[in-house]
Amino acid sequence: MPPRRVTIVGLGDSTTAGTPAFLSPLEAPPNGEGNPESQYAHWMERAHAEWIVLNRGINGQTAGEIRARFERDVVRAKPAYVIILAGVNDIFGGGGAEAVERELAMMYADALDSAIVPVAASVLPYDQATPQATAAIFTLNMWIESFAKVLDIPFADTHAAVAAANAPHRLCGSPDGLHPDVDGYRRMGDVLARTIEVHLARLASQ
Repeated sequence: MPPRRVTIVGLGDSTTAGTPAFLSPLEAPPNGEGNPESQYAHWMERAHAEWIVLNRGINGQTAGEIRARFERDVVRAKPAYVIILAGVNDIFGGGGAEAVERELAMMYADALDSAIVPVAASVLPYDQATPQATAAIFTLNMWIESFAKVLDIPFADTHAAVAAANAPHRLCGSPDGLHPDVDGYRRMGDVLARTIEVHLARLASQ
């Protein structure tokens, strides 16, 4: 059997778009602009030529702003999977985890209602985070992982993929203290690809 063609939407903020070295196709139509290696979608497609990974990230957006474009940017594309990575801008702006949890829960439900598998991704650390922001990210990510188990949907620990080994509240590499470097986006692509590989294998075995 040839590899199955799979369409995946990456929905999120700057850490989906590929900031700071890449502008997503939504930010610089039609194909994006900058270094394509500075986005996890590039590395997922490089690992799987049979996958189409659509970068639907917009720098600076909150979870609510991301959810507001779910129909346009996700449902209309009719993907098999949607990677949902949102919330860091809410926390960066001083918000807590609870408001983000509500938005994420609704996006997971929106995906399932549209027969799309949501991939719950953990929010990334950033070097300039205050202790309060770091605590909020930790709380949010614990909720994301546990809620994914409740819903029986894939969970990808993108936070762990880019975190420094000796300081998990910081990025292992960053050009600006806020976003991953190219290697960080590669690591994100690796963990997201593995997560979807496992889910596809599970479906094939049923």
